Amino acid sequence: MEHDIRALTARLIAQRWLPRKDPMVRRALIDETFRHEIDQRLASVGLRLLDNPYAAHVAVGLTPDALEPTFGSGREYQASNMGLTRDEIALLVVLWALIILPKRERQVTRQNLANEGQEELFAAEQPVAHGAEVSAGVSEASLIADFGPRLGGKTKVRNFMLGRLARLGFIERRSGMLLEGPLLDVALDYRLMADRIIHGTLAGVLSDAGHPPPAADAFALAGADDEDEFDGDMPEPGSEIF
Repeated sequence: MEHDIRALTARLIAQRWLPRKDPMVRRALIDETFRHEIDQRLASVGLRLLDNPYAAHVAVGLTPDALEPTFGSGREYQASNMGLTRDEIALLVVLWALIILPKRERQVTRQNLANEGQEELFAAEQPVAHGAEVSAGVSEASLIADFGPRLGGKTKVRNFMLGRLARLGFIERRSGMLLEGPLLDVALDYRLMADRIIHGTLAGVLSDAGHPPPAADAFALAGADDEDEFDGDMPEPGSEIF
């Protein structure tokens, strides 16, 4: 077991994310003893496993006590430890709202893209879905047309901002579509973000651009509680990513 623990820990640190279907990752998610050893090994160097049962990947991030010693000396940490600008963070949050919120709504209602909008008999008996079958993309041209003027111009968004988010693993760009990347559903905390978007300022911005967020009941189904109500501060996307 020691060899597997060292191997998985090294892969997580080196690659930053791994698919949930990976045999060692699956073992860490179902084997309590193995998971405890992985958590202990990561914690010894200020890291922790970022896991979301609805996400197709797991990732490694910093523990809260390691954030300031690791990134506190850099000016960019005030916005993001990845060096993202305010405009890039705003675009990241918009993409998260357009891709992850509808995806989560489909997951908690046991729907995939093929039967979206149809009633499903015995839906409660189906497993919670995650992955490509429930994650839809966003048209790059539509996104740029809607939000480019608000974020520094269409050229800046297309040539620089989207490219940076893709290189960091938040999104993938395929044939004019923006798809969920391996970090998008694990790096941003759904429990904190969803209610703030559904009931906050971004909901109006999305609606004005023709992208209304899903109904609030999807957030409730995902397991939020009253303690996570909006307190006026938007969380910092990526603040825990290693």
